[in-house]
Amino acid sequence: MTDPSLNSQPSDLEEAASALVVFTPSGKRGRFALGTPLLVAARQLGVDLDTVCGGRGICGRCQVTPQIGQFAKHGVSVAPEHLSAWNKVEERYKSKRSLLDGRRLGCQATVQGDLVIDIPPESQVHAQVVRKEAAARDIPLDPATRLYTIRVDEPDMHAPTGDLERLIAALSAQHGLKGLHAPLSLLARLQGALRKGGWQVTVAVSSPMDGAGEIVEIWPGEAAPTLLGLAIDIGSTTIAGHLVDLTSGAVLASAGLMNPQIRFGEDLMSRVSYSMMHEEGAAQMSAAVREAVDTLAGTLCAQADQPREAVFEAVVVGNPVMHHLFLGLDPVELGGAPFALVTSAAGNWAAKDLGLALHRHAKLYTLPCIAGHVGADAAAATLAEAPQDQGGLSLLVDVGTNAEIVLADNEQVLACSSPTGPAFEGAQISGGQRAAPGAIERVRIDPNTHEPRFSIIGCPVWSDEPGFAESSAQTGVTGICGSGIIEVIAEMRLAGVLDEDGVIIASPSPRVFEDGRTRSYLLHDASPEGPRIVITQNDVRAIQLAKAALYAGCKLLMEKRGVTSVDRVLLAGAFGAHISPLHAMILGMIPDCEIDQVRAVGNAAGTGARIALLNRSQRREIEAQVARIEKIETAVEPRFQEIFVEAMALPNKRDPFPKLAEIVSLPKIETKDQTGRRRARRR
Repeated sequence: MTDPSLNSQPSDLEEAASALVVFTPSGKRGRFALGTPLLVAARQLGVDLDTVCGGRGICGRCQVTPQIGQFAKHGVSVAPEHLSAWNKVEERYKSKRSLLDGRRLGCQATVQGDLVIDIPPESQVHAQVVRKEAAARDIPLDPATRLYTIRVDEPDMHAPTGDLERLIAALSAQHGLKGLHAPLSLLARLQGALRKGGWQVTVAVSSPMDGAGEIVEIWPGEAAPTLLGLAIDIGSTTIAGHLVDLTSGAVLASAGLMNPQIRFGEDLMSRVSYSMMHEEGAAQMSAAVREAVDTLAGTLCAQADQPREAVFEAVVVGNPVMHHLFLGLDPVELGGAPFALVTSAAGNWAAKDLGLALHRHAKLYTLPCIAGHVGADAAAATLAEAPQDQGGLSLLVDVGTNAEIVLADNEQVLACSSPTGPAFEGAQISGGQRAAPGAIERVRIDPNTHEPRFSIIGCPVWSDEPGFAESSAQTGVTGICGSGIIEVIAEMRLAGVLDEDGVIIASPSPRVFEDGRTRSYLLHDASPEGPRIVITQNDVRAIQLAKAALYAGCKLLMEKRGVTSVDRVLLAGAFGAHISPLHAMILGMIPDCEIDQVRAVGNAAGTGARIALLNRSQRREIEAQVARIEKIETAVEPRFQEIFVEAMALPNKRDPFPKLAEIVSLPKIETKDQTGRRRARRR
């Protein structure tokens, strides 16, 4: 493939064997060899074209709309034959799922001439609604970077010391600061500031408490400059950030964006695999995530109308793979036992070395990782929620593509991760999508008629209420996101559409229909404006696999602790904040518990990052706490698989759910086994 950069000038020979491809609405363009799949071209240019299945034509996330005709703005003329012909993979996909007229699959269609390709909103990675707001929290202020106003002795011929030495002496005498030093760039401004301020100056000193402090900025006189900090949570799917005033602790702006590494793989292990299979894979993913974090920093500063140069501190958390890739470390060793981290310790870094355009001497702190698959984000969540101090036994679950679980009381803290995969976020689901306007997020099913009603993101009216068509006209019904998937399958179980083994059973309702060798449930009727959303038997199985992995991680920790129940369950993360506790328990995602003791705690990892940003003593607290946590590696625990198999049932094949039974009565379903004998299935 030729270099796709805008500035490259291909030779006549190269131009004859390649074509110009322009992606809209981004406007990114490049020349590509004839026969290049559109998905490959999009990845090379960094275009936000989604994919999950690795280009096999299964997920349908990479749908594109080719434009035909003259495009003077782009300087190209596009004919139908400039794109490869419709193939069997696309035909199979359209026969099984919805593919609007004019759409193509980016992984299948190849470049045959100059092209203009539109990426529809539902195929754009950044189309997701990122819901990771800053939680209100009273945090004692003791940031690593602080302001000090001092009066410095004037120079004396009889005591010939330098201005820097007298500045450091004044900080020691007036504020008790020891062992300070200053970078060369600050020395160049030192004398001017001292004399302009009449020997009184204000300095910013970074003292992370792990060594000598550094004087990072100086202002003449008694100044009151703005000192800002960033708290960043790098998730596998989303990156969330908060801009914080280090002096007051106030959150000035919050924002999020999609993690661009998704184009290299949906889950963690697929990204590790990408690193293994591509020599520059880790470097590519590191560059992508650093650029995204820097973009997010710029967005936050713009929202708060503050200059980037006012950001003196940053704290970054993430799971081990995200942690390593952000730091520029190859995660390949995390792909297999013993899951060795390059470093598990907390770190203090220069922000500029990690590609962040902040203050020239800005510092960046990373929390410690707990284990090979339990990262700094779990440490941050533990710092934020302190499950060991809540009384009784608390289970903290950060639900994502790789769930991280902490079981704690005042005697012991255990932690593990569980490979839930991306099904909870809409991947591997026939009508699934990420949380975006138009996605179904809430579902209820009538137990008598099996008729559904639902609500979608961006529309306050439920589907069976007057005004739904008008309220949803702008977005339409585009698919179903994670919270909706949890609810629809739990509602199918409640309504008797599913048995305890997750089998869709026959029903008089036309909503349940024969679908090949299995059955499916029609959630939303087809219409010219939107897709036909069906819950298939494979969809149910995908959720069963994900929820069984999550429950198995929780149960394994409970067995290690020697308990059969917990006092409370804390659901962390953006997805966890939108899960219905009742529906999660009906599926058996989490252990049986008093339903009012299951609560969402929001983006606990982001809150923990903010605590570490504003209080340096809390950094030492979580570093000490992580050293005491007992790590359980699910991948090498024989019991994990046994618990997993039992947890495939809804809610569970073996474990009772007495607290759940007090709230809902799951229907007894009588079916026929292969011998024709009737057997009762109940839970």
